[in-house]
Amino acid sequence: MTSNDQLLAWQSRTAWRPLRWILAVVITAVVVWSFSGTGVGLASLIEGRTGAAQMVSGLFPPDLDAELLTRVAAAMVETVQISVAALVFGAVIGLPLAVMMAGNVQAPRWLSAVARGIATMLRSVHELLWALLFVATVGLGPAAGVYAISLHSAGVLAKLCSEQLEAVDPAPVETMRLTGGSRLTTALLAIIPQSRAHLASQVLYQWECNIRSSVVIGFVGAGGIGQALGVALHLFRYQELATLVASVVILVIGVDWISKIFRSRLGAASGRVTDTASRPLRSLLGRSTR
Repeated sequence: MTSNDQLLAWQSRTAWRPLRWILAVVITAVVVWSFSGTGVGLASLIEGRTGAAQMVSGLFPPDLDAELLTRVAAAMVETVQISVAALVFGAVIGLPLAVMMAGNVQAPRWLSAVARGIATMLRSVHELLWALLFVATVGLGPAAGVYAISLHSAGVLAKLCSEQLEAVDPAPVETMRLTGGSRLTTALLAIIPQSRAHLASQVLYQWECNIRSSVVIGFVGAGGIGQALGVALHLFRYQELATLVASVVILVIGVDWISKIFRSRLGAASGRVTDTASRPLRSLLGRSTR
């Protein structure tokens, strides 16, 4: 680097220094404003210590009645059913949107814009609001929960999976285009195979999120263990509530364990993903260039 380049770099850093201080002050002011506006602080925690102590003391010992445990087991099964059905619906909607949104797929601009708008709309509406809408239309029960979670998860999957598609190695993609491959062929043979393990990992992680979401939307009557939690909380059955909370923790740990096993099998966290995913592609391109 010459002396002129060093001088220019020093001048650039000097010019940005006041802006960094201004940005730091603005961020600090926003944080302080947010804390003061929401009443978050040690004082609010101290004021609520009496109610918290009463609730914690009421949780022990958990209710282990056989009839309750049977109902809890049935609610856990229903929660898993909701999460799996919502995952399937969400993937069916979200993955095609992800392919259309990915920049390296080079879908027509109008199609990509429509897909991006749909995905943004789906994930912008919280599952709880979707659940309220579907409870009002299809009635109380797990079906409303499935529809609510699937729409939100479709929007989330579309965004996250499109980013995974855009992060693949561009060399095989360009090679496929140079050999005359169409947009669809390039997507199916050069883009998706490279990212399939990461796509599967995103889908599995969304399943974990669906479990947690199904617990939340159960409070508005969308079925699952969340509905039982809402009833126990409203009726101040704290010992029953403790049993239900423990079942939620066990369920989430179990799903996380199963998901981790599948992700390790797929090699989503290893460096072998690109090699194993692109091996059929390299073989095809090798034959095409002979």
